[in-house]
Amino acid sequence: MTRAFGLGLALLLLLAACGKEQSAAPPPAPMTTEAMGRYCGMALADHPGPKGQVQVKSSKEVFWFSSARDTLAFTLLPEEPKDIAAIYVTAMDKAATWEKPGPESWIDARAATYVVGSDATGGMGQREMVPFSTPQAAEAFRIEHGGQVYAFDKIPHEQVLGEDTPAGQGHGASHQ
Repeated sequence: MTRAFGLGLALLLLLAACGKEQSAAPPPAPMTTEAMGRYCGMALADHPGPKGQVQVKSSKEVFWFSSARDTLAFTLLPEEPKDIAAIYVTAMDKAATWEKPGPESWIDARAATYVVGSDATGGMGQREMVPFSTPQAAEAFRIEHGGQVYAFDKIPHEQVLGEDTPAGQGHGASHQ
C-alpha cells in the first residue's frame, strides 16, 4: 500500500510539474529591424519611447506595437485574440535612452508600473503610457513629467482606449 501511495504521489507531482511547464509564459521575442507595429505598420526601430509585444497561444506570430498604449489597447479590443500567452513592454528605467530604448529592456506588462498622462510622447507622437520596472522609478518619472502612477490592472480603460490624455493631468496621484 505504501509503494502504491508513493507511486501515486510521484505521478501527481509529475503531472503538476507538466501543467506548470505548459502555463509558463514564453520569453520576450527579440526585436529585430523587421518588427512592424500592428496598428501603424511601421518599423518599431524607427520610433522613440516604450514598445510592446503580445504573444498568443493560437499563433506563432508576435504582435508588435510602437507604443505601450497600443500594447494595452490590444488586450482590451474585442476583435483581438484573447488567448494571450505573454505581454511585454519596454521598462523605461532599464532602457538605453528614450530615443533608442534598445531590444533588451522587456518586462511583463502585468508586472510593470505605469505613468499615464505625463508630458512624454511615444512612438506615434501621442501621449504615452510609460512603463517602469518599479513603482519608485515610475514615481520619480511622474515627479519630473507629471501624470498619474498606476499598476497594470488599475489603469482606467478610457485612458487606454480614449483620446490623447492632456499632459500633467492628475499631478501627484498614485493608483497602485
